[in-house]
Amino acid sequence: MDITIFGTGYVGLVAGACFAEVGNRVQCVDVDATRIAQLQCGQLPFFEPELAPLVRANQRAGRLTFTTEAEQAARSGGVIVVAVGTPASHDGSADISHVLAVAATIGECISADTVVIDKSTVPVGTAERVRASIGAALARRQADVSFAVVASPEFLKEGSAVDDFLRPDRIIIGSDDAQAIAVARRLYAPFVRHRDDILEMDERSAELTKYAANAMLAARIGLMNEIAHVAERLGADIESVRRGVGTDPRIGSSYINVGCGYGGSCLPKDIRALVRMATDAGTGAPISQHVDAANERQKRIMAEKLLAHFGGSLAGRTIALWGLAFKPNTDDMREAPSRAIIDVLLGAGARVRAHDPQALDTARRLYGETPGLVLCEQRDDALTGAAALIVATEWEQFRHPDFKAIKMALEHPLVVDGRNLYDPATLAELGFHYIGVGRHRAAASAASVS
Repeated sequence: MDITIFGTGYVGLVAGACFAEVGNRVQCVDVDATRIAQLQCGQLPFFEPELAPLVRANQRAGRLTFTTEAEQAARSGGVIVVAVGTPASHDGSADISHVLAVAATIGECISADTVVIDKSTVPVGTAERVRASIGAALARRQADVSFAVVASPEFLKEGSAVDDFLRPDRIIIGSDDAQAIAVARRLYAPFVRHRDDILEMDERSAELTKYAANAMLAARIGLMNEIAHVAERLGADIESVRRGVGTDPRIGSSYINVGCGYGGSCLPKDIRALVRMATDAGTGAPISQHVDAANERQKRIMAEKLLAHFGGSLAGRTIALWGLAFKPNTDDMREAPSRAIIDVLLGAGARVRAHDPQALDTARRLYGETPGLVLCEQRDDALTGAAALIVATEWEQFRHPDFKAIKMALEHPLVVDGRNLYDPATLAELGFHYIGVGRHRAAASAASVS
């Protein structure tokens, strides 16, 4: 099939590479000329495991190309995938101006029958607005061209996006047009193991499903973090509680790890957009609203625990921070807990030495020459002169460090474990003071700070 994809972010680039991998001819379009030039040279604008070799292999095979010529790309018709960004507006709603701009371009340019598949995360009713925009442009041109719009949201996880696309849990096709559904089924057929993996529904239900899924995931994380606070107060160990809860088949073990909050480009933005949609519809989303507010507090809690440990002042102290990306296997720092932690530490007068295996360039773009913040190329360099260590991202490189070396490097043997990576009893035996999430019973140690 001939496929045109608008947008070369996470969704667009992963979709383009994966569609090309199964034999399609894919053209990816973006208005960012610098990004397109980089992609044409095989350089990716972000880190995602397995994506770079997939992109380069399909470029060499001639199945994947990149261009800024939006009108020419849209003119070819066939299948057009919309995968542009929908950033949050000031009121929390999703800004669909880029989606509608692509729709206008499609309507102004297509000359053959076209199926438009919207994979951007968009508010309910967007497919209708896209259809109206394309139809209005065609009417102005008096062009006799048939088209259909399909809502088909993505469910990719950063860090495993390629595998998620190639082996999806489910594919949603939102449309009432039988021919468009048939085209979408053909497009997705190489990735489907069972016929039931494709779920057909109306457009509005498809659009809402994306928000509903993210709200459910965020709520699970938020609820477990809330229970972790209760565990600390009551002297229970949240990791034991988590195992007990996760073995219940009605609940399962996914998305119940506790920590210093969730981040990224999806969950925070989508929860706020859902709240905005619910408010505009005349109902509320108080649970989702609470989850978002609680997560914002959770991002700061480890830094606040550290601040309390030192008596409310960090002036003159250096703090080591391991982890900047919002999760492992990405360089994405959007809404990352590390950013809230850095804000608290710098605001309390501390100096911060931070390391991340992939997100240092992202951090440099975000922070520039921020006074008090040093970005370290090597993990252990962040420990130099530090009074304590905070772990904010659960990278594999952080799971089994040399604790004896850490203790020698730190001015105080204090580890603030924002992802509960370490065993408190082991660290206590080594003479550390350990602060985790919901681990009150095992937090005490022989170390103390004057």
